[in-house]
Amino acid sequence: MKILVINGPNLNMLGIREKNIYGTGTYEDLKVLVTETCNQNNIEVELFQSNHEGALVDRIQGAYFEGIAGIVINPAAYTHTSIAILDALKAVDIPTVEVHLSDINKREDFRQISYAGQACVKTIAGKGFKGYEEAILFLKDVAKEEQK
Repeated sequence: MKILVINGPNLNMLGIREKNIYGTGTYEDLKVLVTETCNQNNIEVELFQSNHEGALVDRIQGAYFEGIAGIVINPAAYTHTSIAILDALKAVDIPTVEVHLSDINKREDFRQISYAGQACVKTIAGKGFKGYEEAILFLKDVAKEEQK
C-alpha cells in the first residue's frame, strides 16, 4: 500500500510561524512522524509540500496514474479558497483524509469553510501532528475494507 501526504502553503514554516496556533514542531519533525508511522504499518509513503496551488493539483492528478491507495492532505490556506483542489480530488476519486493542525471550526469564520473537505472521506482537525497519524491509520483500514 502506498499513500501520498500532501501539505500546502506555509506548512514548510512550521515551528517558525504562529507557534501559539501550530506549535513548535517543525516540518522536518512532521515528516519524521509520518515516515515512522508508515514504516511501523508497512505503508509506503511519499511526502509532498508546495506553496503553489497548481503544483498541488498536479500532484493530486499524478497520484491517479501511480496507483496511490490513499491521500492525506492538509491544503492549509487553500482549504478555504481552492475549488481547483476540490475538483482534482473529486477527479481522481482516491480515498482522501483532510488534516488540519488547528481546529478550523474554532477559528475565524472564513477558516470554517473547507472546499477540499467536500471531496474527503474524513476530516481531522485540532489534533496537531497526531492528526496525520490518525489519518494514515484510517486509510490503512479503508484499504483493508476495499480488499474484502
